[in-house]
Amino acid sequence: MYNSSPLVNVEDNLKSLGRPKYDGKYLHKMLKEKLGDKHLRDTLTNVVIPTFDIKRLQPVIFSSYQLKKKPSLDALLSDICIGTSAAPYYLPTYQFKSTNSNGESREFNLTDGGVAANNPALVAISEVTKEIHQGNSDFFAIRSTEYGRFLVISLGTGSAKSEEKYNADDAAKWGLLGWLTKGGSSPLIDVFTQASNDMVDFHLATVFQALDCEKNYLRIQDDTLEKTISSVDIATQENLNNLVKVGEELLKKPVSRVNLQTGIYEPAHQETNEEALVRVAQILSRERKVREMRSPHGKAVADINSN
Repeated sequence: MYNSSPLVNVEDNLKSLGRPKYDGKYLHKMLKEKLGDKHLRDTLTNVVIPTFDIKRLQPVIFSSYQLKKKPSLDALLSDICIGTSAAPYYLPTYQFKSTNSNGESREFNLTDGGVAANNPALVAISEVTKEIHQGNSDFFAIRSTEYGRFLVISLGTGSAKSEEKYNADDAAKWGLLGWLTKGGSSPLIDVFTQASNDMVDFHLATVFQALDCEKNYLRIQDDTLEKTISSVDIATQENLNNLVKVGEELLKKPVSRVNLQTGIYEPAHQETNEEALVRVAQILSRERKVREMRSPHGKAVADINSN
């Protein structure tokens, strides 16, 4: 029989504070089924995946570029994906061991990569910069000072920054419980994730503006989401359909730049996000052709194809 006693709800709410909101079993099952025995070395292109190791209290970056120096990073892709998606409060942390060809193993105790890099654009730029300085042949045509040649597409997952969510008078009265659960969300998580996003965006927008190549940095983000649609974990069919509509509408909106004074995204010029993506794709296509012509590997491939 259904028990409508308010004490039951209180007990359930208290229990929920002592465990992750979801057990993650279905997510783990699907990732292992889809990715099978594929390792980091098997990706079709170079990838950089940030995670955070709670045992060592430090970020762990699973980078294709680092595999030769750190073979222990060549873990199963399913393990890496489970680790980087283990958002605190929502999903449990994830422990696994990775063993390299020399039989050396390393243990990882991972939580969401967003803890260290909720906006991973800067991590990706850092990895490429490091490879340029070390003379990686993939970047043979780029000198270390030519950061103006970087082309960055940064896709946000949306936020509700246009709403005034919290105020200092209310927050001044919060204890631990208030910072963790208030108004159906977690202010502490909201603050950390938004701060991480904005600091990266502020930095990159400033750098590319200073280099007089701000069109090389394309940030696509909608900070006007409201209520249900801005939630992290409401996966109803209706909400998913609404998110698709948001994405389609975002393509038609003008390219925006973060206002370094207000933190709000404002239209930068008449070019839409869709037009900007087409422009970037054309630049990348031309760049690839030039690299293939200049690279010894590219010439070898061209010779084979011509024969």
